[in-house]
Amino acid sequence: MPRVALYPGSFDPVTNGHLDVVRHAVVLCDRLIVAIGVHPGKTPLFSAEERLAMVRAVLAPVAAEAGCAFDCTTYDGLTVAAAQKAGAAILIRGLRDGTDLDYEMQIAGMNETMAAGVHTVFVPASPGVRPISATLVRQIAAMGGDVSAFVPQSVASSLKTKFVG
Repeated sequence: MPRVALYPGSFDPVTNGHLDVVRHAVVLCDRLIVAIGVHPGKTPLFSAEERLAMVRAVLAPVAAEAGCAFDCTTYDGLTVAAAQKAGAAILIRGLRDGTDLDYEMQIAGMNETMAAGVHTVFVPASPGVRPISATLVRQIAAMGGDVSAFVPQSVASSLKTKFVG
């Protein structure tokens, strides 16, 4: 039976931190699905279609190199429901620090209560990407800063286009 994992997030934009998590996740499963959360109450910088394109361009080659099947999708409900719908028994969550761990442990407990067959696997961030967050990347880019150390080159170009035109 293939091991299917779902890696949820906003991916607004895809960062080197996300790339790091995927590099670790593809060795844990046979199929990785990146699920982009779309919530009507939030206004992301990039549209769902733009985020899907970035995810495919940046993360699919990592999965292919590892021999892991890859897909990406959007969802607008509970993450655990998206996992069940996709046939995923594993939820991948990246951890940068203890604050992330505390928050993610609460969510993992709630998810397992709602769907006992879906298990959360925590992937610790590599030291070089621990300080990276999509929120900070957006803020730096909005102020004209250089984000090339924090995101893949194609994403840096997309950010520049968003803010400079």
